[in-house]
Amino acid sequence: MIEIERKFLVTSNNFKEQAFKKTRIIQGFLNTDKERTVRVRLKGDRGFLTVKGLSSDDGLSRFEWETEIPETDAKLLLKLCEKGVIDKVRHEIKADNHTYEVDEFFGDNEGLIIAEIELNHISEIFKKPLWLGEEVTGNEKYYNSQLSKQPYKTW
Repeated sequence: MIEIERKFLVTSNNFKEQAFKKTRIIQGFLNTDKERTVRVRLKGDRGFLTVKGLSSDDGLSRFEWETEIPETDAKLLLKLCEKGVIDKVRHEIKADNHTYEVDEFFGDNEGLIIAEIELNHISEIFKKPLWLGEEVTGNEKYYNSQLSKQPYKTW
């Protein structure tokens, strides 16, 4: 499956009032190679294994494959991950026909808040909420795999 998404920095906490769901996420990376990233994630009490391919030149799209795995397996696999586990809370916000996923980071990435929106096609037009700031789509330093290696607090 090809994922088309855009990423933005968030300029205020006003998004929290609009969230319909909030979930804690712990994730680590078994492999952070640019061409294939392998992620293990605990999302609440559910485990997931995800493989992401190389991003397109503009950073808008890439192959993504994900499967749910037992929570116990995810916890075991997190112990095998590369250094730099990501700890965040994901807030989900409905806007028009889309859902924004706003990640509020903790630990070494505390203070960073990034919003993502998945689109149906690259040129799709969408309404931007007032709390949406600078677009960082394609900027690798904002990829979770890179935040695990070069956390926000070191910038």
